[in-house]
Amino acid sequence: MNEARNRPPDLIQRPASLLVPTWTKTGIALLYNEETGNTCDIRLKLTKEVLTIQKQDVVRVSGGESHSNRRTVVLRRQAIGGFGLSIKGGAEHKVPVVISKIFKDQIADQADALFVGDAMLQVNGINVQNATHEEVVQLLRSAGDEVSITVQFLREAPSFLKLPLGSPGRSSDQSSRASSPLFDSGLHLNGNSNHYAPCSPLSCLSPSTNEVRYEKHWLDALALPLLLARVSRYRTGNHKLRSHCLESISTNINDLTLENIKNSNKYSSPEAQIVHMGWVYENLLGKDSAQLHSPKFLVLKGSTLCVFGRPPVGTSDWGQAESSHSLCEVLFKAHKLWVAEDCWTQAKLFLGQQEAELRDSRALCFSVLLGHGHVRNYSVELGSDLVLWEKAFQTAICMEVQRVGSKTYMCSSQGKVCVLPSTLSLGLPARTVRRRW
Repeated sequence: MNEARNRPPDLIQRPASLLVPTWTKTGIALLYNEETGNTCDIRLKLTKEVLTIQKQDVVRVSGGESHSNRRTVVLRRQAIGGFGLSIKGGAEHKVPVVISKIFKDQIADQADALFVGDAMLQVNGINVQNATHEEVVQLLRSAGDEVSITVQFLREAPSFLKLPLGSPGRSSDQSSRASSPLFDSGLHLNGNSNHYAPCSPLSCLSPSTNEVRYEKHWLDALALPLLLARVSRYRTGNHKLRSHCLESISTNINDLTLENIKNSNKYSSPEAQIVHMGWVYENLLGKDSAQLHSPKFLVLKGSTLCVFGRPPVGTSDWGQAESSHSLCEVLFKAHKLWVAEDCWTQAKLFLGQQEAELRDSRALCFSVLLGHGHVRNYSVELGSDLVLWEKAFQTAICMEVQRVGSKTYMCSSQGKVCVLPSTLSLGLPARTVRRRW
């Protein structure tokens, strides 16, 4: 075994193919609120160190500053095309009335102040926040040639409204969404929506360049630091993984972890160097024998395997591990073999009567056999993570062999737990270890 004694550990590097560029990445996602049952379109902005969640809102871009997206817009009805908008929702559905369509080149579109997703608050000064769909329709139809509408952009909307998702501006879709359980009021408000004539400048109340103008923008709602963070690719309520989803986020987290290890090892003694650390899931059995997966943070530090409920950030946190185990008294086993990318096969590994404990419904697992015979089972979400943990345990145990010189280690032979005495022969050339059976 050719290793230098008491030298800092080699950090477990990620394959170069998994590294991501440092530039910013963005993508659209759908955020679901389990408490309200509402959904909203969000944008994720990923940098090396931060994941920012952005939500759409309507902001004033000219005509002064405003801290609210509440707007009052005056529309003049056209002889052909009406107001050029459609609405859905209402108090009978326990949701506000919202603008579901804005028809291109019609008066509502030219006003530059109304957007798909705007909730109606007032019509001609009458509060309609608790009005039914039909009541709002009747107010708009009987409003005469001009109508004053006060609206506010609704970030979250129930999924059954089926508002267009991911649209940065007003919708130009002129077809009715027949699949929606809510009636689209476009035909009743605008007459025959299949024939439109653009309004003349004199009949429109669209703002001039010096007047107030609004636009939809993505605004930062929440910033999540990625250092020591955890992201799950599992779908809620089951053990199915989302394919390749969130892998860039996971890669950035692991890269930051490696940097953190390097910085910590600069100020640590050779006997207290961190070899590897990161999030895993501990696989437990509940009262009904159902599997429970509890997130744990494992650290291979010096001669010890430390298990934390949350990552150690400050100096005092290192003394608050849930459990600590000497590396001389543990045995690591991976229960899935990496054949190729996205191609895994079950390894036929047995450990005597402990076989039942090693089974797990998740794909990428490893177990740690402790000195008193107890087995702790863990799982990870990426094949690259399983490889990193396997290499990390090998490196940490090898370094501990060099530090100790002579020690008895646990192993298994034909399904039975055995011991392996090991000694460091000082008479052999440097950096060589001789094991004695």
